[in-house]
Amino acid sequence: MDYKQLAESILASAGGRENITEAAHCMTRLRLKFTSEAMIDAAAIEKTEGVLGTNMSSTEFQIILGPGRVNGVYEEFTALLENHVVSQPADKQAVPIGDYKAVKEKLKEKNSTPFKLMTRRVANIFLPLIPGFIACGLITGCLNIALKLDPSLAGNSMAHLLSIMGNTIFFALNIFVGIYTAKEFSGSPIMGGLLATVISHPMLGDIQLMGMQLTPGRGGIIAVLLVAFLGAVLERKLRQIIPEMFTLFLTPLVVLLVGGFAAILVLQPLGGVIAELIGSTATEAVSRGGALTGFILGGIWLPLVMLGVHQTMTPIHAQLLSEYGVTILLPILAMAGAGQIGAALAVYVKTKSKLLKKTIISALPVGLMGVGEPLIYGVTLPLGKPFICACIGGAFGGAFQAAFMIGSTAIGISGLPLAAVTDNIPMYLAGLVVAYISGFLITYIVGFDDPTERIN
Repeated sequence: MDYKQLAESILASAGGRENITEAAHCMTRLRLKFTSEAMIDAAAIEKTEGVLGTNMSSTEFQIILGPGRVNGVYEEFTALLENHVVSQPADKQAVPIGDYKAVKEKLKEKNSTPFKLMTRRVANIFLPLIPGFIACGLITGCLNIALKLDPSLAGNSMAHLLSIMGNTIFFALNIFVGIYTAKEFSGSPIMGGLLATVISHPMLGDIQLMGMQLTPGRGGIIAVLLVAFLGAVLERKLRQIIPEMFTLFLTPLVVLLVGGFAAILVLQPLGGVIAELIGSTATEAVSRGGALTGFILGGIWLPLVMLGVHQTMTPIHAQLLSEYGVTILLPILAMAGAGQIGAALAVYVKTKSKLLKKTIISALPVGLMGVGEPLIYGVTLPLGKPFICACIGGAFGGAFQAAFMIGSTAIGISGLPLAAVTDNIPMYLAGLVVAYISGFLITYIVGFDDPTERIN
């Protein structure tokens, strides 16, 4: 696919450079901040080849492109915004680059509410790690399947090597999180990585300090986030007060010493308490609440995805992986997409709209792979009732996953591919089937207003 041509088409239909003040992306969506909603032709964008769907909020216009494609389009799109003048209607003029950047900063400041800022920062820290989780998780999952089929492979050198590859993301996870946290808060990435290494170093286990036995890696991801954030803030302050001729060696030295001791004495214990609270709360909620907890979580997940709140779950998944080796929340939440598959199939069976049937058929493959936005914005949400039915289908699937305490050894994937990295593949697949069937039956029974006349 020609990403540049697709980016140009989207920009032209979105009102041109005059209307777009900021562009960002997540795993599947190109996210645009705009000046005027009236200048955006969402219908034209949805008809553009390569676009899977759109979503409009009061401050952001989202174009669903899917994994991989969104990265290529984003690069071309930002290049158009920064470096090129895009053709505009005769009554409009392109905004000069300087004005564009000024408007961009003004709108960024306007939309920087504490919650939005937190969500954005969490995404910026953890999204770069998702490919690593996927690759390592799939290697581990496939290796586990092979070992179950043939236990004699456990002594094989290749199996040992694959085991190391599958564990790599967890071996270096704290360092990666430290690097990206420092970078996000305008600190030096290497200092964030160093401070994360200090609290993860295996030799800490040989030290007693002030009557306290030190524990390598205590506090997990939470402690790393805290210490890397502290290091970045401290570094910025030091650069303001230390003379320029001394800052090259004094700033990193003070950051490492002050940040290191603060991490060991305060932040690591604090992070340990928070991490243990998160882990125990999640596991207790699922183990004690069982199917009821799974039903609630699976049922509310699709609306939370639409609101963008799902980004805040990434560090929780990462912490559970770091502490327990699996996250029991991901298989539950993945059922929301499965419920939508069932709901979309029911719509396909009942609708007489050829265009709607075509939309469903084209979106189902990516939906089965865990990318649900095309079905959300192209099928269930516009019809109303099927979206609610999809949530209920996801709730039943979530209840099943929680009842059997299914865990995932990786994050960043969902749907059918997630099966390979779960600790109970047959039960996870059974939960998928439960969500598919529930979403289908409930949607088929409840029904919907068939948009035949409007669409055909």
